[in-house]
Amino acid sequence: MQAAAFAPGHITGFFKAEVEPIKPELKGSIGAGFCIKEGVTTKVKITTSDKPGFGITVTGYKSDNTQVSEFVAREFLKITKANYFFEIEHHSEIPVGYGLGSSGAVALSLAFALNKALGTNLSRTQVGQIAHNAEIHCKTGLGTVLSSYHGGFEIRTKHGAPGIGSLKKIHTDYSAIVICFSPISTKKFIGTQLSKINGLGGKMVTKLLKSRDQMEFLDMSLEFAKYVGVITPKMQQVIDDLQQHGFKCGIAMFGETVFTLIPKAREPEVLQVLEKYHDGIIIKTEIDKSGARAS
Repeated sequence: MQAAAFAPGHITGFFKAEVEPIKPELKGSIGAGFCIKEGVTTKVKITTSDKPGFGITVTGYKSDNTQVSEFVAREFLKITKANYFFEIEHHSEIPVGYGLGSSGAVALSLAFALNKALGTNLSRTQVGQIAHNAEIHCKTGLGTVLSSYHGGFEIRTKHGAPGIGSLKKIHTDYSAIVICFSPISTKKFIGTQLSKINGLGGKMVTKLLKSRDQMEFLDMSLEFAKYVGVITPKMQQVIDDLQQHGFKCGIAMFGETVFTLIPKAREPEVLQVLEKYHDGIIIKTEIDKSGARAS
């Protein structure tokens, strides 16, 4: 038994966290962001075994931490109640820890692949909830799974797992160009900064719901990052450089990562600005409008 699934990466521009509810399905965040064409593809091969369990390998951009995958795998071992061994292979097209939603994409792609391979016939919503609970349990994210599950450029209007949380999509034909310098721990921020940033994030959601303006989203993301205090000197240099060339930009939560949204025809201009930063990973991409899916 084998299957594969894909989940897109996701960039959050700003958010308001809801971590008080006891049930993990009710925790999450409201905010705004967009999914990108690059993400995580997961293949699973399932065999019967005297010792139920799983093995995990990662190709592409690697991560030392497999706790999200382990959580999802254990949930499916509980559901099947059979002696299975899962061979799990994640291929990540996005660097880990840079605010590109890699852990959410890992959790979702694995949950969709296991559901298909095992024939567990869980609904799409139930699969999404397992992935969401994995992120909440491991403190690797709050709203990424809901966003990656649906795809597109979105404003999250109600926090929670798929089936509980809700969002509104904004139509866009813009491309995204992203430059990443170094990782930032989401877990650290979820633990220490939330009370400071929740008021601003909530106001921004209300404002963006009215305007539905992508350029205003970039302005808000930058304002949010300044308020939270995550902009490093390197990021500021890139922001200034892009702005001097007429491009607005935002900051990915959480990573040393700057992004912009532009018409496709202007991609070469942005790339010309960014290519001088040799220590950055540049990703030229488009908005993924389909969300997570088994392949």
